[in-house]
Amino acid sequence: MAILDFDLNVRLRTFDLSVSLGVDRETLALVGPSGAGKSTVLKAIGGLIAPDAGRIVLDDEVWFDSTGGVMRPPEERSVGMVFQEYALFPHMTVRQNIAFGERKGARRTDELIERFRISGLAEAKPDSLSGGERQRVALARALVRDPRVLLLDEPLSALDAHTKEMIREELRELLAELDLPTILITHDFADASALAARAGVIVAGEVRQLAPVGELARHPADAFVATLTGNNLLPAVAEPDREGGVVVRFDDGQTIGADRALSGPVGVVVAPWDIEVLGGELPRGEVPPNAFFGRVSSLTAVRDRVEVRIGPVQVECGVAEAHELGLEVGGQAWAVLERAVIDLVPLGRDTPRMLT
Repeated sequence: MAILDFDLNVRLRTFDLSVSLGVDRETLALVGPSGAGKSTVLKAIGGLIAPDAGRIVLDDEVWFDSTGGVMRPPEERSVGMVFQEYALFPHMTVRQNIAFGERKGARRTDELIERFRISGLAEAKPDSLSGGERQRVALARALVRDPRVLLLDEPLSALDAHTKEMIREELRELLAELDLPTILITHDFADASALAARAGVIVAGEVRQLAPVGELARHPADAFVATLTGNNLLPAVAEPDREGGVVVRFDDGQTIGADRALSGPVGVVVAPWDIEVLGGELPRGEVPPNAFFGRVSSLTAVRDRVEVRIGPVQVECGVAEAHELGLEVGGQAWAVLERAVIDLVPLGRDTPRMLT
């Protein structure tokens, strides 16, 4: 049995949240859009709301049981929680904020101030701190009670891009060191991928897919998961071929082959970094296999990479490679989609709107 087990049912305004999961000594991310029910899960586990039905158990300790009438208050649950905007007390110093949650006689505040390298800020007020400093204070306050479960509500969303990258690495090291059942909620799959071993994609109160983070990106269960994890999702129609695979036909008549046994309206799923780019000027007759030909509509430099849009296909390649290929906006290029890196998902009513 997982260390933390919960089965929650909560009636929300527009849908019912129904989530049943187990969390071992690991970081589990719940990823999804705003309003999907992610924060409600944390509030229920932390004792801030009472679910309409279900059960929450840590080891053999029952925190909530709708059938048995058990509802432990937050102070009787060994939980450390970091809120989205950190929720620091503005009238208190850093030291006072951290010490607020300390158990009587524990004397952990000074230890955590030193551990998070905020000794020089101990007497400062929250409004004088940077985003990264406020996050360190919030983490220290969550850990001062020596919790057995850690709950993180969008812990990186309030940070600028530069600070976010630095804090993400610090947080990953901290979570590995703590080795606690941890639930991280985020709308950013990059955060989930960097910090969690497993992730569940939650939409309208339902977990669409639960898997190791790499598996979610490589083999999404549906169109929503495909786009959430950063993949291309290209609408097409698949028809069986004679070799047991399928021929995938796009709206403009171009075709590629795929090995997934799926027919009818499909989304072609392929990661931008798994696509090879070729320049538009090729020797006559040398059409690359399994490739999509199109106009280059954008070139965006991101650190040491270039994001290229070829027709509807988003591709990533190196800066030097883009220069050597002579890629330019308004020009043409090939996006080579090898069969081994292609997945297909059925297209349904909840398919995200396509960019063309």
